[in-house]
Amino acid sequence: MLNSLLVGGGVATLSGIVGFLISKKISRSSFGHYEAQARAKANAIESEAQNLLIRATSRSNEIEKEAIRKYDEVYIRAKNDLTAQESHVLQLQNDFETFRLAESAAMSVLRSGIENIRLNLERSERALEKLKEEYHQKTKQVTSVLEGRSMLSVQEAKNLLFDQVRNDARLEVGRLTRELEEQTKEQLKRKADYILAQATSRYAGEFASERLISVIHLESDELKGRIIGKEGRNIKAIEMVTGVDIIIDETPNTIIVSSFNLYRRAIATKTIGLLVEDGRIQPARIEEIYQKVVDDFEEAILHEGEEIVFDLGLGVMHPELCRLVGRLRYRASYGQNALAHTLEVAHLAGLMASEMGGDVRLAKRAGLLHDIGKSLTQESAGGNHVDLGAEVCRRLGEDPVVINAIYAHHGQEEIKSIECACVCAADSLSAARPGARREVLESFLRRVSEIEEIATGKYGVKQAYAINAGREVRVIVNAMSINDDESALLAREIADEITRKVQFPGEIKVNVIRESRTVEFAR
Repeated sequence: MLNSLLVGGGVATLSGIVGFLISKKISRSSFGHYEAQARAKANAIESEAQNLLIRATSRSNEIEKEAIRKYDEVYIRAKNDLTAQESHVLQLQNDFETFRLAESAAMSVLRSGIENIRLNLERSERALEKLKEEYHQKTKQVTSVLEGRSMLSVQEAKNLLFDQVRNDARLEVGRLTRELEEQTKEQLKRKADYILAQATSRYAGEFASERLISVIHLESDELKGRIIGKEGRNIKAIEMVTGVDIIIDETPNTIIVSSFNLYRRAIATKTIGLLVEDGRIQPARIEEIYQKVVDDFEEAILHEGEEIVFDLGLGVMHPELCRLVGRLRYRASYGQNALAHTLEVAHLAGLMASEMGGDVRLAKRAGLLHDIGKSLTQESAGGNHVDLGAEVCRRLGEDPVVINAIYAHHGQEEIKSIECACVCAADSLSAARPGARREVLESFLRRVSEIEEIATGKYGVKQAYAINAGREVRVIVNAMSINDDESALLAREIADEITRKVQFPGEIKVNVIRESRTVEFAR
């Protein structure tokens, strides 16, 4: 039994050893195969890398040759450009040298001519001085002979002659003065009538068109009949509701809304426009559209007034005052829009108050509200805008400075604060500046130019300036050519010529200035 076990164990051991040797042999043959494949792949990779290196080297050489070729081209082109620039600079230098030589020669000739002129002037001055001396000597001789023959001194003869001339001239001047006064009155009357007629024919239509009517353009004349309505009931309803006059004439595609009240006219224009767009034009619809437009206008006016107060940085203001500020857009005074004038005054007053150490916000507030009564004058018959504005501001609790500014800018109260003074000054500036009130810029510039040309055209005038918006002309004369007596005559001549040739409102002050200056230098 034991022997069987030993034999079996030996056989198993031998079988294991044989199996191990066989598997080792198989493994060794497989490793060799794999190693051969790896070496073949490595050789293929190495060959491919060698080919890539060869191609890269070839491409690098080509790029290098291309770069060298482009560099040579750029170098040659830059060299050629540099050569051309050098040639151009040399040409410019030659041209400049030629020009300099020509100018030097011309300057030499000019200096020679000036020197000759100077010498001739010196000789002429010496000759003139000699003639003056001879003239004075002859005058003295004549004077001595006259004194001996007349037994009078020169001063006595002058006084006697002046007395005689003065007496004769007084009678002649009195007679001429009466004649001139009568002629002047007649001429002035004719001139005034002519100017009035010209001004009326030239500006009446423009003023009426701008201030009294609004023109509405229609798509066709058929709409005119619909606006008029059967037996004119539509147009009568529009006029009765809006309070304006509707003018429908033969002008194609046009109707005219006439009213002195800008606010009512604007509402009527908007109402008619909406009716035309809607197409349903009848009395009931007219009243409905009109009421809607009025409500929209009131809301827009309040909104605009609030925006103005906000933009000016005035803080809180009563809604009624805001509404009145907005209504100033539909109010004009002497051709100047009241809202534009008010805003201008507010800004100017604020600027002046900031420079003078006043309350900027209060100055702007007073400037904005100084003409607030103009929003109420067309609805309050018989009241002036100063009293109406002061009353509404006092009722709504405005600052006393605002109320003082309302009264003071028309001289009804004394100025009591810096802010009030700024408002009064700003109001004068806004109302009196050129172009503010019925003043056309072109006509203003033409009138000022004519005034200056008249003054500078006179003998002895050095400079002339039209100042103070054309209401004053300042004339500076040469003190060596014009004496004091001649200055008075010159001022009269300039004033007379301005009166004859220039049309102007009011009066123009002619201010002639004569001064002599002597200058020396301490060295």
